[in-house]
Amino acid sequence: MNQAIPMTRISGRLQRYAVNLLIGGGLMLIFVPLLLTFYLSIFDETLITFPPRGYTLHWYGRIIPQFGSALWTSLLVALAAVAISLVIGIPAGIGLSRYRFTGRGLISTLLLAPLTMPGIAIGLGIYVLAILIEEQTQIAISGSLWLMIAAHVLIALPWVVRLCLASLANHDRSAEEAASSLGARPFRVIWHVTLPAMRSGIVAGALFAFIVSFENLEMTLFLIAPGMTTLPISILQYLQYRLDPLVAAVAVAQVVLVGVALAVLDRHVRLSRVVA
Repeated sequence: MNQAIPMTRISGRLQRYAVNLLIGGGLMLIFVPLLLTFYLSIFDETLITFPPRGYTLHWYGRIIPQFGSALWTSLLVALAAVAISLVIGIPAGIGLSRYRFTGRGLISTLLLAPLTMPGIAIGLGIYVLAILIEEQTQIAISGSLWLMIAAHVLIALPWVVRLCLASLANHDRSAEEAASSLGARPFRVIWHVTLPAMRSGIVAGALFAFIVSFENLEMTLFLIAPGMTTLPISILQYLQYRLDPLVAAVAVAQVVLVGVALAVLDRHVRLSRVVA
């Protein structure tokens, strides 16, 4: 008995050490590449060489002049995709959470299917479909901004639906029933009771949908037209001819902006609860 107690303590310590080691390894995998990227972004070199001759922040000032047009296109497409995804995804999340009807499983599968499909397959399928429609109707669709927005809605919508469903998973419907029993119409119940309860899920879904759309590369490669490009594609084209710290500066700027947005939103709407 006396020997079993020390063995139990040693086993517990080993488990704690193993957990701490795994946590430390995970943090290193996340933060070491970020720190190296930031380090590269301040090199005072036109080519990435080590050690650098000096350090500078002027690469950050070149982001807008070099990628401003592509950045605007990415913002426009992502914001439009998020807006349309919210219009479709919020009612879909409420319906799938509240009601049982024929075809519910099929609709849920279709709404979430893009999460499981490779972006290249989705982009190629949309491009081929657009060509077929053009051949039948003589309407120019491929390469249009509206086709790109529709495609980005396809990949952004599953995030909105999934997080709206998550926000309603533990929601007590007694407040809705009380509002209905007091004479509130269904629309007023949804507007004043259900949607406030879904606020965290809606904000989280919009944020993740924006990130997925803004950073998409594989699918968008099939949908751009001459003279139109997005930020990820513009960066890829830039890297074909140059290897300087500008791309590292763009990556750091995106990480900082997304991190700040996550911190601010989590402080006000508790995104961590829904994501968890």
